[in-house]
Amino acid sequence: MKHFHGHGAAASHAAGRMAFPHLGELLVSGGVLPAEAVGRVMARQRELGVPFGEAAVDLGLVSQADVQVALAHQFDYPVLPVGDQGVSPELVAAFEPNSGRVEALRQLRSQLVLRRAANPQLNTVAVVGAGRGEGRSWLAANLAVLFSQLGERTLLIDCDLRFPRQQSLFRLAPAGGLASRLAERGEKGAILPHPRFAQLSVLQAGIVPPNPQELLARRAFGAQVAVARDTFDMTLIDTPAAEVGAGAQLVAATCGSANVVVRRHASAHPRLARLGASLRDAGVTVIGGVLLDF
Repeated sequence: MKHFHGHGAAASHAAGRMAFPHLGELLVSGGVLPAEAVGRVMARQRELGVPFGEAAVDLGLVSQADVQVALAHQFDYPVLPVGDQGVSPELVAAFEPNSGRVEALRQLRSQLVLRRAANPQLNTVAVVGAGRGEGRSWLAANLAVLFSQLGERTLLIDCDLRFPRQQSLFRLAPAGGLASRLAERGEKGAILPHPRFAQLSVLQAGIVPPNPQELLARRAFGAQVAVARDTFDMTLIDTPAAEVGAGAQLVAATCGSANVVVRRHASAHPRLARLGASLRDAGVTVIGGVLLDF
């Protein structure tokens, strides 16, 4: 199965001879439906009185998954076919949009949208957690995909400069990134959209620096957040685990708001209590908490 990047030469050439339905163009340009088979599909469509995609599936020419990916492309809803190597399979919002856990993430997205409507400053949110391995990076990445699926200009920043995960999840090279920008190494250009998500930009952490906490404490980080707040509809920031230093508190204080991630059977209550107290002391608005149980 292929990713739908646009209309290929075969589709354009065939379209000169036959007016394809738009879904047919997408299936042909995606390499899953032969151009010469479109006429058969249209005939079956008229015979059965069903949509084009259903007729193609009925003929055994494409799979239901092929049709769902093409429909997503048609309606500007960025989902990916299983096996796409452009990002990690952990991005379930892109690969499993109809799953239960993605639906739960949509509920969280809705809460954030409602809170932002009441306070526009809540368009920049730090995702924080007490310990490593509790799901902060996974949640931040999938929430970013979900916001981009709304058509919102979305930015995801990886501020975990010790143990960065976003460059692995989004299959990005570590060169450049936030660490270089904070060290003022000339990385000041626009942050480009991810190749798989037109509305989502990812600022990876970059090469692991020797002084991560000092970099996050610089004025340059506040300037980066201020630009993001003015440029993007939604900015989500992945943070270091609170147990490994004050980085999470620094980032959350700069953002002004945070969402706390807790993992069942993993997050220790005393560490959570200390994290909550440190956020309150820093004047951070805690928007809510998320319990991950997988």
